[in-house]
Amino acid sequence: MAQPQTDIAIIGAGPQALTLVTHVLQKKEKLRDRLQVFDPSGTWLTQWRQQFGAQEIAELRSPAVHHPDPNPHALRTFAEGRYEELHHPYDRPGTRLFQEFCDTVVQRWQLQDQVVPATVTRLEPWQQRPARFRLTLSTGDTVLARRVVLATGGGVPCLPDWVQQITASHPPARLCHASQIRLPALSSLAGETVLIVGSGLTSGHLAIGAVKRGAKVVMMARRTFREKLFDAEPGWLGPKYLKGFHAEPDMQTRWQMVQQARNGGSLTPAVMTQLRKLERQGHITFYEHCQVAAAYWQGDVWTVCCDTHAAHDCIAHQPIHRIWLATGTTLDVRSHPLLTDVFAQYPIETVNGLPVLDEHLRWPGCELFLMGPWAALHVGPVARNLFGGKLACDRIVPALTKTSLSFAQG
Repeated sequence: MAQPQTDIAIIGAGPQALTLVTHVLQKKEKLRDRLQVFDPSGTWLTQWRQQFGAQEIAELRSPAVHHPDPNPHALRTFAEGRYEELHHPYDRPGTRLFQEFCDTVVQRWQLQDQVVPATVTRLEPWQQRPARFRLTLSTGDTVLARRVVLATGGGVPCLPDWVQQITASHPPARLCHASQIRLPALSSLAGETVLIVGSGLTSGHLAIGAVKRGAKVVMMARRTFREKLFDAEPGWLGPKYLKGFHAEPDMQTRWQMVQQARNGGSLTPAVMTQLRKLERQGHITFYEHCQVAAAYWQGDVWTVCCDTHAAHDCIAHQPIHRIWLATGTTLDVRSHPLLTDVFAQYPIETVNGLPVLDEHLRWPGCELFLMGPWAALHVGPVARNLFGGKLACDRIVPALTKTSLSFAQG
């Protein structure tokens, strides 16, 4: 029996995948019946909604002009009569407003039934002539695709070294990476002290959620907690900085530019204001330029030692009930489970875990395109953001809609 075939297979149904589909259809409507989106949820933006819900995030960090619709003004138009849900500055949308807007985008572009409810468990180059990929699905089915776009966030939780040294068994809920925490599932933390490690926006959301549930919070970071409206300067959203970035031929230098621009984590002014208020009320303590050296589970609490305990009486005397690690993720395209077979057949250059792609964000040698954080060496420091999705589309869409740019044509 012949295997089902599709022209374009998109893995993932998050904001970047939705952005890609609307931009492809705007350029070439007849591709509608020739593309398939694969996501375990079977619906758009499910994981994104779950992540925002898990951390009780009330508003986006991106301006109102950044969203999945090709018309940059569409969100502001949708928000008529709801302007209080656009937050100063740059009219950053509230989470509910953004979600409801995305629902209308899905409806307007008639994409409700475009997502196949399945996880892609394997991706392998399948035939040379004509070139195809074979996607194995969690349902056991397989699909052949001419072109594939990987539009998943990816990355594995980054755990500090001291976590590996913990030998005593402890309840899993007492030491969690931020990606495992669901604030709505925690009814009360009254009487508990929660240590949150990390200085990015996630640490702020978790701290506010913990205090709301009655906890005392200790926020610890290797650096100073910094306030920034965006995670990279606004100049990275246009030619001001990107021109120089794209002119840089050395990928190692580009990688350093991305790291410097993001510069670890930062907190938005709105979240920082809330945290400082909670600090004044005695709910939060900040430990800066300080990191955990070791943690021991004793009885039903953690004893935590910091690396500068000789310099100041830090945390060792405080019983810590939970440790939450807002320590981000590590990206390494070489260990991405879906890319093993592709790597074997088409080995490519990588820089600190990021792939070196062609100008269309295509994997050299085949018709596989990468979006999101994987495209950072080409799109820049905002690769994983909503606007990064738009910048990625500017490169990928021409290659998907113009036959002259397909790899087979050279």
